[in-house]
Amino acid sequence: MANPSQPSELTWRGIMIGALITVVFTASNVYLGLRVGLTIATSIPAAVISMAVLRLLGGGTILENNLVQTQASAAGTLSCVFASLPALVMAGVWQHFPFALTALLVAAGGMTGVLFTIPLRRVMLADPALPFPEGVAAAEILRAGAAREDRGAIRALMHGGVLAAVMTFATTGLRVLGDGMTATAVWGVSAFRLSLGFSPALLGAGYLVGLEGGIAMLTGAVMTWEIIVPVMAHVQPNPAGLPAGAFATSLWKDKARFIGVGLIGIAAIWTVLRMGRPLLASVRALLERTQGDTHAARTETDLSPRAMRAVAGIVLVVVGGLFFVFAHPYVPALSALVAAIAGLACCAGVGLFVAAACGYMAGLVGSSSSPISGVIILAAMCLSCVFVMLRLLGLFAGADGQHFAIGFCLYVLTAITASAAIANDNLQDLKTGRLVGATPWKQEAVLLIGCLTGAVIIPPVLNVLYQTYGFVGAMPRAGMDATHALAAPQPALLLLITSGIFLHQLDWNMLLLGVGTGCLLIGIDAGLRRTGRGALPPLAVGVGIYLPMSVSLTLAIGAILGHVITRLTAGAGSHQGTMIASGLIVGESLTGVVLASLSALSGRDSPLSLLPAGMNAPLADWAGLGAFCALCAWFCAMQLRRNRR
Repeated sequence: MANPSQPSELTWRGIMIGALITVVFTASNVYLGLRVGLTIATSIPAAVISMAVLRLLGGGTILENNLVQTQASAAGTLSCVFASLPALVMAGVWQHFPFALTALLVAAGGMTGVLFTIPLRRVMLADPALPFPEGVAAAEILRAGAAREDRGAIRALMHGGVLAAVMTFATTGLRVLGDGMTATAVWGVSAFRLSLGFSPALLGAGYLVGLEGGIAMLTGAVMTWEIIVPVMAHVQPNPAGLPAGAFATSLWKDKARFIGVGLIGIAAIWTVLRMGRPLLASVRALLERTQGDTHAARTETDLSPRAMRAVAGIVLVVVGGLFFVFAHPYVPALSALVAAIAGLACCAGVGLFVAAACGYMAGLVGSSSSPISGVIILAAMCLSCVFVMLRLLGLFAGADGQHFAIGFCLYVLTAITASAAIANDNLQDLKTGRLVGATPWKQEAVLLIGCLTGAVIIPPVLNVLYQTYGFVGAMPRAGMDATHALAAPQPALLLLITSGIFLHQLDWNMLLLGVGTGCLLIGIDAGLRRTGRGALPPLAVGVGIYLPMSVSLTLAIGAILGHVITRLTAGAGSHQGTMIASGLIVGESLTGVVLASLSALSGRDSPLSLLPAGMNAPLADWAGLGAFCALCAWFCAMQLRRNRR
């Protein structure tokens, strides 16, 4: 029986509202991901929309708001499977996206991620080194909506949100402001680059990330563009005769980023090993707790072990059956059974590692900036190596066997991608829940519901986009206009890596260089922490190498501004700064969802653009720089003025 003194939390209307919000977020993110390779973090927009809808309906509580945004963000995040599923069509394994096979696999993969995050919640949410910026921002939004008397906090949130929305609309919608500037200095065959993005959300996220994470990402970006890429330009051939700037970009995309992948991999392994003891203790506590245990506080009560075992059993049977069904048309039953068992083992082993790594990175730099694609690349390499070994044992012989192995590897990777995406985003939701006093098991339950609702939407969205536009290199019908085909950059990259491993065409030198660099940085970070001189998180350095410099530099600026303001105000303006930063993230995120929906409906990248397609407007770039500098100045002035009062 419900406690009458306990505010309503898990309600049927909340579940229905969350399912409806899911449709918008999932469709928008799938389209945006296939068009430009980026998605929008959904936790904060979901929190704002759920708060507005429940306020209109009346009687909504902060806990009910939290569960609505938890469900909607889970479903929207699940759209990250766009990174692997289209590769099956590009490889010629599928001619379309079968509804049952796709929906069940995505749902089961996402639910696996939910199960992985339950023990991770206890370990990571208690780690003071992980700020979980978007989880904190969402909690501040929910609190501001619940405590209407806190007019100052609400005004700060609204001011930040409106400014970010206006700037994003002018940049991404109207295209009258540039979204970033790049300065390149050429010396011989080398190019040195400095690139800054004008994203309000990244500025706010950097403020919430903190100085150590921001400086570490800046270190990675500077290492890449001022040392690694210029040195590579001297030792790597340039057969196409590209200009120095274009050659530097190609070196970063094809070579230097894989140093970041290797660094992220070794740093993630070190992080998981360092968390090993508390993680095992958390798992042991979950297994020892009985369903009737009443000693745990409501805010520390996870799903019961019986429920977790039931969900795990269902997922195990479903995933194993899906793997067998996928494999059986291509190989004999015995080989299909071996492949299914190997796939299950990879989902359990590689999936847990990937979930832990993505969850930690999301806690460190936020879900939007977490390089989940880098971790998925590592997972693709691990899976490919597993199936290469099985192929050497004679299970998948011949050209047909090799074609099947590549396709099956991508299929298994979809389940792991869903698991990683859920862990990447949902630990932010659980952090929000901890800050607002939510019940963890109820959040975990709606996360499972979110996985189911998102999985139902993804296959038809993928089919519609494929049949309407096609993918670069994979058109559904002969004679279609390929100029409007979706680029699908991540699926193309994963297919290239997977087939490259099977065909022995992948360059491992960059990965090994990243591993060596990561080992060195782990030692430096340990020394700094031991002497009390700060920290240099290796994972954040790898993120700085992997992500574009425009992202890393903007995050670093937000982190440095936050540190300077905190020192000047002696910490008095931290709450005001958090609300403004949250508003910046909210404004850009919501505007991004609206613009992505308009793009999906119109079939054009920028249907509201005031400039002709392809027109280069340097004036817009300078205007964007001016607007960004003004935003930074306003951000600082608001907090300093508040401190003087």
